[in-house]
Amino acid sequence: MCAKIKVPLDYGRPGEETIELAVSRMKARESGKRHGVLLMNPGGPGDSGRFMPFTLKLPDSVRDRFDLIGFDPRGMWSSAPVRCGLTEAEDERRHPYDPRTFAQNVAWARTVAEECRTKHGARLPHITTRNTARDMDVIRSVLGEKKISYLGVSYGTYLGAVYTQMFPDRTDRFILDSAIDPNRVWREYIRGEAHHAERAFRRWSEWTAQRNAAYRLGDTPAKVRKAFWDLVAQADRTPIKDDGETYTGADIRNFAGFSMVREAAENIVRWKKAASTPLPATDSPALVDDLVAGYWSIVCGDADTWPRDPAQYRRDAARDKARYPLVGDLTAGITPCAFWTKGSEPRTVVDNDTPALILQYEWDDSTPLPGAMGLRKAMKGARMVTVAGGEGHGVYANPHPPCVDQAVTTYLTTGRLPTGDVTCQASDTPPQPTADHADQHAAGGAGRPAVTPTASRTETGKNAENHSTGGNLATTGDNGSIPYAAAGAAALTLGIMAMTATGRRKARAKAATESSP
Repeated sequence: MCAKIKVPLDYGRPGEETIELAVSRMKARESGKRHGVLLMNPGGPGDSGRFMPFTLKLPDSVRDRFDLIGFDPRGMWSSAPVRCGLTEAEDERRHPYDPRTFAQNVAWARTVAEECRTKHGARLPHITTRNTARDMDVIRSVLGEKKISYLGVSYGTYLGAVYTQMFPDRTDRFILDSAIDPNRVWREYIRGEAHHAERAFRRWSEWTAQRNAAYRLGDTPAKVRKAFWDLVAQADRTPIKDDGETYTGADIRNFAGFSMVREAAENIVRWKKAASTPLPATDSPALVDDLVAGYWSIVCGDADTWPRDPAQYRRDAARDKARYPLVGDLTAGITPCAFWTKGSEPRTVVDNDTPALILQYEWDDSTPLPGAMGLRKAMKGARMVTVAGGEGHGVYANPHPPCVDQAVTTYLTTGRLPTGDVTCQASDTPPQPTADHADQHAAGGAGRPAVTPTASRTETGKNAENHSTGGNLATTGDNGSIPYAAAGAAALTLGIMAMTATGRRKARAKAATESSP
């Protein structure tokens, strides 16, 4: 079922302007076993969450006990979206540092901020994580629940952590998957990605050198790294066309995704092939306002820690580029936040003993392991499950070892956390490919599929939308199915800013296929 509920735009003035939130519910399968509601957020920020109950596969024992609640956060998709009319050129979120083009980067950042302020100036200060947490509490109240349980991925972990800080007595069983350090948002956290990227790059070059017969990128880590940087230089001279996308050298640095070693090797081989025999380009839609403008609304509005002087970004980008050459300039470069309207409140400091379960892969490009460690430190009552050797972004929706299922299912069904933090080994390490496999993938043929959520199925549910002002989620309607092709991308998170090449293609596909309910 789907509905819309009204919430205050400004919780400091609850009797004034309101906005509508799109909310969905899939009821618990066994009323006699029902424990409560499980709200969900897939991350972003900027991602849609209203389809998540229908696309994320959960164990039967969890489905029996919880109503699954999805929602589009304020300012996103069907919940009073912030749409700034950005062009495809303006939707790029990272720009390389070059003294000769820095003024153009400043102009881009200022333009995006001004376009959003022109269209949504009065609304922007209230598109924040704190207000989204308040919206979650309104959803709780509308549903008649004393507490909520929650599953948040990527940015959703920060949203969940903020809720536990603001509403500890209304927090039940919280799963925080692929975590962000809540006390480093946002600029400090994003800049910190560059250090992890260098570690992942070194690991990838060692792994790939051991498989030179398959990838032919070099038989030593140094040769592999040289092959990569040669490709970057070539793409900077002549951008590469691949699978409907155009890749500059900065794009290759940003989207290779070195934490997932085999996918990254296949990306580099394919791009080398495309550079020597360019493939025809196809139309590629922008990431669209809902993703990009929604992202900036939260990241810029949550904390007034972004420098306002462009010269500071110039210094930081130059310094980080020298220290972390892979993506240091990209993570430290100027953003629209330098010119954004200040948020309505200070950043939330998370420091509590509220119970929660944190899940984390060791190798995650989008939310690196130190972020989860920071969240664990801030939430002293939590427990953390680390998948050593695990690769990718989003533990629970992707292939994972049995220890993850055991911890999550036990916690959600009984409320019992592990007695201490848990580390278990990834159950699926990348096997050595054959030379034929590498050649086939480089030629654009079938290769290893990207790691995707196990929820690639169709769920049947009621999809009638209620526009009543009371936000009654007991609305009924015609039964219908929500196909994964149209909505399944909502179960994926786009991460913070770093995105693999596969993730970029998924985001493009989402922009092209997902429609409002």
